[in-house]
Amino acid sequence: MSTTTHAGLALTHRLRRLRRSESMRALVRETHLSPDGLVLPLFVCEGDGVRREVPSMPGVFNLSVDEAVKDVAAAAADGVKSVILFGLPDQKDDVGSSAHDPEAPVQSAIRAIKREVKNTLVITDVCLCEYTDHGHCGILIDGEIANDATVDQLVRTALSHAAAGADIVAPSDMMDGRVGAIRQALDARGYEHVALLSYAAKYCSAFYGPFRDAAGSTPKFGDRRSHQMDPANAREALREVEQDIAEGADLVMVKPAVTYLDVIRQVKDRFGYPTAAYHVSGEYAMLKAAARNGWIDETRAMMETLTSIRRAGADIIITYYAREAARLLK
Repeated sequence: MSTTTHAGLALTHRLRRLRRSESMRALVRETHLSPDGLVLPLFVCEGDGVRREVPSMPGVFNLSVDEAVKDVAAAAADGVKSVILFGLPDQKDDVGSSAHDPEAPVQSAIRAIKREVKNTLVITDVCLCEYTDHGHCGILIDGEIANDATVDQLVRTALSHAAAGADIVAPSDMMDGRVGAIRQALDARGYEHVALLSYAAKYCSAFYGPFRDAAGSTPKFGDRRSHQMDPANAREALREVEQDIAEGADLVMVKPAVTYLDVIRQVKDRFGYPTAAYHVSGEYAMLKAAARNGWIDETRAMMETLTSIRRAGADIIITYYAREAARLLK
């Protein structure tokens, strides 16, 4: 039987009935986060016993290989089964040659993790910005990033990661044709089992600043507008994703996450591929800064943010909050 409100209107449906208790809210919850879908980024540097906090990213550290292994083990105990590695070499040059050095931090970390922390999925970032002395994502010729010469160097880097034991290689440079070139090279050398996660729609965003602080990859001149996507474009992102899938990508990524939730949704709806989103350094740092000033409840804001990314369609979330979120989800 209907009830009557103070305005005399009959209320047959009271939506608040399904919000009355935590058990009821959990019963009808539409979007679920899982530690299985979280990936922890790690910055690996040279040396031993190095654990150096990134000033603009509280709680995030530059780690030597031995310390990175400790963090991977601790993450696994929290329920985080996947990590993505970024390398911080001591020596850089104009072509990023240390990116494919088999003894570089990333390659060394892959071997150590695979040896010491069983069942951890290791993803590697494939780009040159962390390895070039000018901070750009590729090889410069006459002051411009040369697409094809850069792709050749990216192929060498991806192959070195595969040889070290990476499960997934993730090119993040946004050069044309790099997905196909890497896939062909991996298959030709017997690494057909190594999956390829493409940073398919990577935008030229203002939210990468703290990452560049962590990786020492701020360009010494110019910017990255010539290859990273214009923030105003969504249809172009679908073209990028479509091309990378055609070239052999197994998974695709949208980066950043929070300011491109609409793109995540369109990518997932259009292609149905395993879709990752990177909750990037600036998005993380803003929550940290607001929490430190007492302006927000960090735990609630973290979970609300990650839930929004999942709700938009992301199957995989790369986030510096992976361990904290996984502990809550357990």
